[in-house]
Amino acid sequence: MKLSIIIPAYNEEATISHVLRGLKSKGYKNIVVVDDGSIDKTPHIAKKEGVKLHSHIINRGLGGALGTGIEAALLENPDIIVTLDADGQHDPKDIKKLIKPIIRGEADVVIGSRMLNPRGMPFSKRVANKIGNFITWLLFGVYISDSQSGLRAFSKNAAQKINIKTNGMEVSSEILKEAKRNNLKIKEVPIKTIYTKYSIKKGQKWWHGFKVLGKLVLRKLMR
Repeated sequence: MKLSIIIPAYNEEATISHVLRGLKSKGYKNIVVVDDGSIDKTPHIAKKEGVKLHSHIINRGLGGALGTGIEAALLENPDIIVTLDADGQHDPKDIKKLIKPIIRGEADVVIGSRMLNPRGMPFSKRVANKIGNFITWLLFGVYISDSQSGLRAFSKNAAQKINIKTNGMEVSSEILKEAKRNNLKIKEVPIKTIYTKYSIKKGQKWWHGFKVLGKLVLRKLMR
């Protein structure tokens, strides 16, 4: 099956080369980096690594970067699209596990769940995660154990149907809302998460959950 990997990246010069080389060492070649208006060397490093690069002139946010990445990946007519964070917290070995339910026809959208394998997960991350899970369930009626995970897989059909409108971190909840709206089958698989001082610093804090809540409620009220 043809696989495309999307990596949204904003000021990730410290890790992007390591992430890309890790993927390529496992045989993944169709990689799209979306530089979300970085002001460091992120786009230059990505270009040097020989992957496809799409750049935003300004920083739009995670949702904007994922939207650009999915749109670009679909032009390549892939069977499966995977999203992966640029901070080095995901293990490329987990991609095979992630896409297996789609290959078997068991799911349209697969979420890599840290909460199904939470060993070493910092307390602050668990709190932020639970807040995100609650918000997603409260507003959209979708509950999974790790709604804010950045490691996801979509069938081509699912990627075509999911309409990303938000630019910010609330995109993780929006993706699940769109999956439910389109009657897509969602499945979770446990993944390993590699926590470093860098990835902990770059990741979501617990109070981001309340910012996400405010944006999602506002968007819902405006409809």
